Amino acid sequence: MEPGTVRIAVDLLGGDDAPAVVVDGALRALRADPDLRLLLVGPAEVADGLIAVLRPADRDRVAVRPVRDVAAMNGDPAAIVRTDTTIQAAVAAVVSGAADAVLSAGATGATVTAAVLGFGRWPGVRRPALVATVPALDGSVVLLDVGGSLEARPATLARHAVLGAAYAAVTHGVSQPRVGLLSIGTEPGKGDRIRRAADPVLAEQAMPAGAGYVGLVEGYDVSNGRRADVVVTDGFTGNVLLKGIEGAYAMAGGPPERGGAPRAAALLGVAGAVVVCHGAARPDDVASGIALAAHLHRRRTIPAVSALLAEFTAAAGRATDTEVTA
Repeated sequence: MEPGTVRIAVDLLGGDDAPAVVVDGALRALRADPDLRLLLVGPAEVADGLIAVLRPADRDRVAVRPVRDVAAMNGDPAAIVRTDTTIQAAVAAVVSGAADAVLSAGATGATVTAAVLGFGRWPGVRRPALVATVPALDGSVVLLDVGGSLEARPATLARHAVLGAAYAAVTHGVSQPRVGLLSIGTEPGKGDRIRRAADPVLAEQAMPAGAGYVGLVEGYDVSNGRRADVVVTDGFTGNVLLKGIEGAYAMAGGPPERGGAPRAAALLGVAGAVVVCHGAARPDDVASGIALAAHLHRRRTIPAVSALLAEFTAAAGRATDTEVTA
C-alpha cells in the first residue's frame, strides 16, 4: 500500500445496488488502507450506519456531506446542474479542498458532466475519456475510451490517442508508447467509415513521450499486448470490449494471476482526479475504485499527465514557429 494520507469523496448513491454495495466497498477500502480518509456524500443515515460499524479509533477517518438527490442512471446528465446531486457535491468537495479525488459508480454521463463543469477541461480536450489498464500476456495495455463519450469522430479518436500515450508514459513508465486504433482487421481500409477516416489522421498525429502510431489493431491485441501499449476506440466499443473481457474471465473460472479486467477507470481530460466504476459494481469493485482514486492522488497522476501534455503542446508550437520563420 502506498503511503500518504488521502481523502476520497465517495458517491454513496451511485450504482445499481447503492447504497449497500457502496457502503460495503467503502468499509473494505478503509480496512485495507490505514492512511485512507473518506468523505461520504449521500444521506446522513446511510453514512452514519457505515460509521457505526467502524472501530471507535477509525471513526474520525470518515466525514459526511449530507445529500439526498442522485443523478438517475437513465436521466439527462445536464440535469445535475439543476439539483444538488451526490456526484455534483462530491466534485464540489474536491474543488473546495475538502477531498482529493472522487469515486462514483453512478451514471457515467452525469459523472463526466459534473467533472467537466466542476474542474474544467484540459486545453484542447473536447471529450474527456475513461481510461483503463488491462493486464495482457505481455505487460499491460492502456485502453480508452471505455465509456466517457459515445462519440466516434476521427478528431476525438486522435485526441484520445494523445491522452492515452501520455497516461501510459506517466502511469506505467512506458518509453515511446505504441498506439493502435481498434478495428476488425489490421490491413489499411479495414473497419467502418469512422475507423477508415481516423486511421490516416492518427498516422499523422504527433504524440507525447515519443509515442508512435502502429496502425489498426484487433481485439486480441488488447489481451496479448504485443502490438500496442495503448489501444484507442470510441466509448461504446471500449465499454463493450471491457465487459466482454470480464465475461471471458468468468467463463474461464477467474482472472489470470496478473489480475483481471479493471474494476474502475480514470477520467482523463479534466483538471481533477475522478474514478468511475460501472453501475453493476460489487463491493470489491468499489473498494478497487477507491484504491485507484487514492493511487492517482498519491502519485499525482492527473497533474503529471496534464503537465506532460502542456509541455508537448508547447514544444509542438515552438517547432511550428521555427518552420514558419525558416
